[in-house]
Amino acid sequence: MRGRMCLVTGASQGIGKETAVGLARQGATVVLLCRDRARGEAAVQDVQARGNGGEVSLLLADLSSMREVRRVAQEFRERYSRLDVLVNNVGGIYMERRLSAEGNEMTLATNHLSAFLLTGLLLELVVASPQGRIVNVSSSLHRLARLDLQDLQNERRYGGLKAYCRSKLCNALFTHELARRLKETRATANFLHPGAVASGFGRNNAGFFGWLVRAVAPFHLTPEQGARTLIHLASAPEVARVSGGYFEDCKQRRPSSSSSDDALARQLWEHSARLTGLT
Repeated sequence: MRGRMCLVTGASQGIGKETAVGLARQGATVVLLCRDRARGEAAVQDVQARGNGGEVSLLLADLSSMREVRRVAQEFRERYSRLDVLVNNVGGIYMERRLSAEGNEMTLATNHLSAFLLTGLLLELVVASPQGRIVNVSSSLHRLARLDLQDLQNERRYGGLKAYCRSKLCNALFTHELARRLKETRATANFLHPGAVASGFGRNNAGFFGWLVRAVAPFHLTPEQGARTLIHLASAPEVARVSGGYFEDCKQRRPSSSSSDDALARQLWEHSARLTGLT
């Protein structure tokens, strides 16, 4: 990975930060994209300390806002001339329905629309790389979802877990269509399930769900363990030409049939382009 430029979103803690550490240890230059300055700066120091002195820098943005996504993508392009690996890791779960700055449902905005727009705005750089890779963090819970394109904003009978599962199916469908569009290039796109990881994920919720997240944390994977598949897809030579695949435990698995629906993937792409203004 020496000489390669990597951008990791949601990198202030958890599997995002551990992915950055793993890539830095291999010699990559790593940019952490975080929401909070203090936590982001602390993460940069930690990644530098544990990443064998690899070059690490910070960008700040609240990726639930499409305006922020556009701003930070422009900032990245102004500061850097290449992008070899884009890891779309940022995500969240919201047990009560909330809206983003632009009025999008927060789960959809954070987990899917941000990755869709950021990837679109930086895709030219990834395609120009000799071995560009896009890694999208999804979940095995995509198997539980059924996508209603007429209710992407989860307005009907909102449920936090239901909205989360839908967003993870969106990650899968986005990857499927992106891989199809990249067929004539050297770039690849894959998605993965990192496992159940003990991190800050889900702790923004109060009540029973927030308590449950904390209660089961000791039985989950460590962030280091959860990051292994992300690092594998970002750097392993054996997956350099694999695209459109779904991975668990660093092995390619069969995803749900819904995630490979060509028509649904194209329709979701069109809906997402309208919501984000990506042309």
